[in-house]
Amino acid sequence: MILSHTPVMLNEVLQSLITNKSGYYIDGTIGGGGHLKEILKKIDINGRILGFDRDIDAVKRVKEIDEKETRFQSVHLNFSEIPNKLDQLGIKKVDGVFLDLGVSSFQIDISERGFSFSKDATLDMRMDQSQNLCARKWINSSSEKEIADVIYKYGNEPKAKKIANSIIQYRKNKDIVNTSELAEIILKVKAHEKFKKIHPATKSFQAIRIKINNELENLEKALKGMINRISVGGRFVILTFHSLEDRIVKHFFNSHVKRKHSLQEGGYSISGLKPYIKWITNNVITASPEEIEKNPRSRSAKLRVIEIIG
Repeated sequence: MILSHTPVMLNEVLQSLITNKSGYYIDGTIGGGGHLKEILKKIDINGRILGFDRDIDAVKRVKEIDEKETRFQSVHLNFSEIPNKLDQLGIKKVDGVFLDLGVSSFQIDISERGFSFSKDATLDMRMDQSQNLCARKWINSSSEKEIADVIYKYGNEPKAKKIANSIIQYRKNKDIVNTSELAEIILKVKAHEKFKKIHPATKSFQAIRIKINNELENLEKALKGMINRISVGGRFVILTFHSLEDRIVKHFFNSHVKRKHSLQEGGYSISGLKPYIKWITNNVITASPEEIEKNPRSRSAKLRVIEIIG
């Protein structure tokens, strides 16, 4: 089976990210390599790209590019560890950072990875397959309260407590091993709900995936670590696919906006964390109707772009 990957908002990302064709850029989420390949086309012979992914399969997919392309180097690391790698390489500043926080088409479409319930497979959901904790271990060992809290917090699932209770009851007879088993448990809880496009188990699966991969914690660490590694005039470009991710990104960037406040006694004070930034996207960018029709996975994508001003 030949799997394909369609990069989301490709043109918007390229236009936002590349301000210096001879610059040094970070692709923090190689994924299917779609954005990476096009960034390489846009930079010149002196430009460089350092690509990261916690999924070893993603790194393997760009092995041929890594071996032939002197302007590119791939690294098997979580994007939260980028600053440490830059220190190892002696790189103080880069000209742009791009993060695509979506689950790649390869991860979803390869049933053995256990991200989706559309095809039955062992519950896994690990983006980094070398980590010990997978969804199967977590769902069969966690308390009812922890499961309910995760599904509610990360999935915004109103029936989180009932779903967690059903999981515990099912576990009394046997472990939950496959994606179809978990999906069926959730479906029974939400049996009376009508749905057309979104399966009733979608929110719960998404929440468990976020938990297993520490996605929000890693995002916060990456934001704090990389904001100081971008040169003045450089850009931070982030694609989010979940409201919690987008809220974290928006609030973090807003905390670095330089603001003047008039003082009653005259003059002004300045608030905002350094380095100061300016918004390139005053309003969040979303995929066009044409793109959503061609690539339905882009419908929840939000693109935010800032520039370092000092």
